[in-house]
Amino acid sequence: MNCGSEIWNGRKEGRQNFWRRLYKDRFFVAMILPVVVYYLLFSYYPMYGVLIAFKNYMPSKGIMGSEWVGLEYFRQFFGGIYFWRLLRNTLLISVYSLLWGFPIPIIFALMLNEFRDGAFKRVVQTFSYLPHFISIVVTCGMIINFLSPTGGIINLLVRAFGGKSINFLGKPQYFRTIYVASNIWQEFGWNSIIFIAALSGVDPQLYEAARIDGAGRFKQMLYVTIPSIMNTMIILLILNIGNIMSVGFEKIILLYNSATYETADVISTYVYRMGLQSLQYSYSSAVGLFNSVINVVLLVTSNAVAKRITGMGIW
Repeated sequence: MNCGSEIWNGRKEGRQNFWRRLYKDRFFVAMILPVVVYYLLFSYYPMYGVLIAFKNYMPSKGIMGSEWVGLEYFRQFFGGIYFWRLLRNTLLISVYSLLWGFPIPIIFALMLNEFRDGAFKRVVQTFSYLPHFISIVVTCGMIINFLSPTGGIINLLVRAFGGKSINFLGKPQYFRTIYVASNIWQEFGWNSIIFIAALSGVDPQLYEAARIDGAGRFKQMLYVTIPSIMNTMIILLILNIGNIMSVGFEKIILLYNSATYETADVISTYVYRMGLQSLQYSYSSAVGLFNSVINVVLLVTSNAVAKRITGMGIW
């Protein structure tokens, strides 16, 4: 009886302490509550809809009333004629974006860090951020105008040097380069912010010690600056690898056409066409779920590899 009473009293005291701490930190709780509610409503609650991928979903019957079909739609997607094309295009566009788009913000941040003129540095930073705030529709409109085979500035330059006009957006072999290059232009300044912030936290005494040891500017960057932000670089690389299958459909839909499907059609655009245009809700949900599962596997794997090699990871 004594033991049971002690356990009960311990639990009661624990609950009282919890509510006291909650009341004491009520203002902090109030600040974080909207974020928690947002993720519960828009991230966790919609996960209930994943069941559609395993059912022959009929809107009139609802999710629970629809017939269970198991992995039927997954088998249909894996055995479809577009599976390998979609997987190849998604991986290639993502890998190219990672290979070219990940190091450029780091290089840009390192270059800015070498500038001593504060005013010039701020102006360059500001101009590099501006493309990020241009909407995708406007960006795609600019790309279409620049690459127009008749009056586009690129083709004007090509003709000025004696060449013939090229229909860049009508040829599959140019699509990935256009997509990746425009993404880098739009996002490299914005993505460099976190690296610039990390560089601002490097201890100046490390640079002084390096100068005393005879290190020049390049060696200071190589042996002080880069190792100081390595943890940030690794974490962002892991997060980027975890999103390698998440190629956004908006920009591709605005730029591609039937002539460039061979290199431009990715999983997200296929889901859009099947789900919203063909109204195949269950099939498109199965394709989207496959995409998300691959992303999770890549995230966990890249984190494990990074921890094994460098000892650093997200968790």
